[in-house]
Amino acid sequence: MSDIIVEGRNVNTLNIDKLSTLGIIEKINDEDKKVAYAVEKEKNNIAKAVDLIVESFNKGGRLFYVGSGTSGKLGVLDASECPPTFGVDDSMVQGIISGGEKALSGWLEYTEDDEKLAIEDMEKRKVNFKDVVVGISASGNTPYVIKAIEYAKKVGAKTVGLICNSKGKLREICDITICVEVGPEVIMGSTRMKAGTAQKMVLNMLSTASMIKIGKVYSNLMVNVRPINKKLRKRVEEIVYLATGAEEKVIKDVLEKCDYNAKLAIIMIKKKVNLTEAKNLDNHGGD
Repeated sequence: MSDIIVEGRNVNTLNIDKLSTLGIIEKINDEDKKVAYAVEKEKNNIAKAVDLIVESFNKGGRLFYVGSGTSGKLGVLDASECPPTFGVDDSMVQGIISGGEKALSGWLEYTEDDEKLAIEDMEKRKVNFKDVVVGISASGNTPYVIKAIEYAKKVGAKTVGLICNSKGKLREICDITICVEVGPEVIMGSTRMKAGTAQKMVLNMLSTASMIKIGKVYSNLMVNVRPINKKLRKRVEEIVYLATGAEEKVIKDVLEKCDYNAKLAIIMIKKKVNLTEAKNLDNHGGD
């Protein structure tokens, strides 16, 4: 078998199948520790990507994550968390996975080769020059993602590549490339592990930093959180308390008046104004 060359095999985990349960966990944990340092090396490119996204949002544009398999699932996950966390419209950040909803719970990896599907998915969402499209691919060579990025560039959208392979083709075609080289996986080729962790960390940064920059956060508080259940209503009360230090009764009275809108409640309490005045201040960006 000397004619077969195997690349990307992790020398630190060659004996992982012979270890105790704790030993396996320690090996995985040791490899995971390397991910944050690998992400740190790309902080400048991540910051550049955030600035592109913020510019897009300020012009009424949208953020799209595009991927297949694990990469696509992570994009959909991050996008789906933005509305409840930051109170933005569902359409503002969208995750596109090859194979659609069925791919989220099933195994439709073959769709990663479908370039025609990529074009259809982009056309369906009317991607345009105002938008930013982030192509997520551990290898940087996923045909579906590459075709989606090529389509985005054709319509004038800004493009970002999130990859874990410096030789990936996405690096050649994107406006900005975030390349987090995490090294060989614990189990060869299982990019849901270190590569997936790195992608999730970067996506957290892209969406969170962008939302902070467009005013969806006050200090480090989620003042735009949607109070859609009891847990989140309680969180809104805590947020208003941390921002104002007001008594519990005052907070609850004010929140009832503004339909549990944390930002408006904070303005009403701190500025000592009524709901109408608070809305006016909020609309004009009052501090």
